[in-house]
Amino acid sequence: MGCLQKELGLKVGIANRGIVHHNTEQAVPLDDWFRIVSETNSFDYVDKTPLEEEINLYRKCSEKYDLPILCGGWFYTIGADEHLLFKHLENAVSLGTKFHNVQIKAKHVDGYDATNEQIVDIYLRASEYGDRLGCQPCFEIHINMWSEDFLRIFEVAEEIEKRGVPFRMTLDHSHIIFKMDNDFEMNLFNLSQNIQNGSLILDPYIKGNVAQRLIDKNYVNMLHARSVIPNNPKNIMASHPDGSVGRGVQYPFVKPLKGQFPSAWDETKLEPWKEVVRQVLNYHCKVESSPLKFISTEFIPATDYGEGNTYSLLCNSIACAKWIKSEITLRS
Repeated sequence: MGCLQKELGLKVGIANRGIVHHNTEQAVPLDDWFRIVSETNSFDYVDKTPLEEEINLYRKCSEKYDLPILCGGWFYTIGADEHLLFKHLENAVSLGTKFHNVQIKAKHVDGYDATNEQIVDIYLRASEYGDRLGCQPCFEIHINMWSEDFLRIFEVAEEIEKRGVPFRMTLDHSHIIFKMDNDFEMNLFNLSQNIQNGSLILDPYIKGNVAQRLIDKNYVNMLHARSVIPNNPKNIMASHPDGSVGRGVQYPFVKPLKGQFPSAWDETKLEPWKEVVRQVLNYHCKVESSPLKFISTEFIPATDYGEGNTYSLLCNSIACAKWIKSEITLRS
C-alpha cells in the first residue's frame, strides 16, 4: 500500500521514565540512558519534559547522542497548574521540543468535575501561547483525566473549532482498547449505557468506532504507542494508596520470560490495538492535511501500567518501534 499523496514524514520516539528495564531496577545515570537508547538505533527522538533543574543536563545528553527532545508532556489540575503549563511550554521551546502532551485532570482544584467550558478555556489559552512560542499543546485521551469520558472530547473539540482554532490531540488508544469487554471499566462514565445505545463503539473493527472517529476528525497530531489487549488484566503487582490494584493499561508487546508478567501472554490479542495504529497510518497516508508528526512509544512503570513487573520496558519499546516503522515502510 503506497502513500500516493506525500511522504509520511513521521518520527518515532521513546518516552523517558529514568529507567532502562523496570522500576525495581536501579536507575542508571541519564547519560547512560541516552547512550543505551542511542545504541538501539530504533528511535528518532526522546519524549520528556524535564524538571527545571534538569534542563541543561537533558540538553547536554540530547546533543551528545544526537537524540532531540521533540516531544514532552505533563498532567495539570485546572485552577492550580495553569502557570506550570505555560512555563513548561517556555522550557520546551528552549529544548527544541515541538509538541507538548497535555493531560488535564478530571477534577478542578476545588474538587468538582472540571467543566467543558474550563477545558475549552485552558486549551485556547495554551494553544495561543504555544503557537506563539513554537511548541504546540496536544490534549491527550487518558484515564483519570477529563477525556476518559470519550464523548466529551467531541463536545470540547467542536466548541474549540467554532472559534476557528484547530483541536490538536494525542491519541493513546490503549485507554480505549483496554476497556473492551472489561466489566469494571463498563461501570465508569456510563460506558456500558453508551455502548448499548450506540453512541460509543470501542471495537476498532466496527465502523464508527471512537478511535476512527477521532482520526477522521483530523484531530490526531501525536500518537502514544503502548500496547494493551481487550479486557487487559489488572496490574496485580502494584497498588494505589487506597489499596486498589493497577487498572491495567499495559500489556507486553513481546513475550515476557517466565515470572516477568503474572498473566498468560497471547500475541494474537494485540491485534485490536495494532489495528488502530494501522488506521492512524492509513489516514495519514491518504489525507494531505493530516497533522500527525510524532509517535512516542510509552511503556511505563506506573501503577496502572507496568509497576512491579520485570519484563523489559526498553525491549518492548524497541520491538514496538520497529513494528511501527515497518508499518510506515509498507505505506511509503
